[in-house]
Amino acid sequence: MPRVKRGTNHVKKRRKLLKAVKGYKWGRKNLIKLARTARTKAGAHSYVDRRKKKRTMRGLWQIKINAFVRERDLSYSNFIHLLKTNEIEIDRKILADLAENNKEILNTLVSQLSK
Repeated sequence: MPRVKRGTNHVKKRRKLLKAVKGYKWGRKNLIKLARTARTKAGAHSYVDRRKKKRTMRGLWQIKINAFVRERDLSYSNFIHLLKTNEIEIDRKILADLAENNKEILNTLVSQLSK
């Protein structure tokens, strides 16, 4: 059986790995063993944090809505309850954007709910 030399594949694999960890600190950017674990952990963290981002954004939306609604003598929970009882289906992302950028539109909505 002929001998198979795998040098090119080995070098390509290492080059790809080192390209992926470019910009990391200390030995994780140029030592193969450290780079491999760093890339694996970075991938795991990025996967988890993409899900965490959704949680934190929803929390931020709630804070923005609450800040706006408190100025109109309502609480966040009462405001959401009024929306649901009046069958207004606007999600929190849109409400937060309105509270930040188009206050007059949300003012009219709050005044209609209060009646």
